[in-house]
Amino acid sequence: MRDTRRTVDDVMSQTVVAVSQTASYKEIAKTLAEWKVSAMPVLAGEGRVIGVVSEADLLAKEEYKGREPPDAARPEELAELAKAGARTAENLMSTPAITVHADATIAEAARTMALKGVKRLPVVDAEGKLVGIVSRADILKIYLRSDEDIAEEVRDEIVARLFPHRRPTVEVRVEEGVVALSGQLPDATIAPLVARLVRAVEGVVDVDLRLDTPTG
Repeated sequence: MRDTRRTVDDVMSQTVVAVSQTASYKEIAKTLAEWKVSAMPVLAGEGRVIGVVSEADLLAKEEYKGREPPDAARPEELAELAKAGARTAENLMSTPAITVHADATIAEAARTMALKGVKRLPVVDAEGKLVGIVSRADILKIYLRSDEDIAEEVRDEIVARLFPHRRPTVEVRVEEGVVALSGQLPDATIAPLVARLVRAVEGVVDVDLRLDTPTG
């Protein structure tokens, strides 16, 4: 069965704002404000992503202004206090950078964002060099697929291949991204497989199986 899953390369933006590791605090703040982003990659000289600097990193300077580290400071507190005195991206950034490759599936990118609690991921090549950026909004673009487009893929890539001799008896309807399959299955045990394959189609919100099996 042909793999029709979309990848990060299909939805990422190739226009990326980034700063060098030597960028000053004020340069970082100005760049974030001008581009209206909350975070951006930090690059080494050859364009390799070595970290990410965010508004939260910059705010440590204000939050911890004039404060001394407590006697029993946690490692996280000490790290934030260090950022409060930082002057360049190299000392302000969070590292290692959480990145994704362009050939990763959209599902993989979404999973990484959820697990790491980030809103965007720098996209890198095999050498770790920046090639783009993918955001939550980019990933949600897959749900802009039309119902007709989804239905066509389900019919051609799943139904026609699983049931080449029974295609007319399996009907596919899609409404608001919800795929409804009705008709008859030759074997009830394959219903979970059908549901799993349909859910894997990009843009599918849910699956409603109304499939019967022959009796007797």
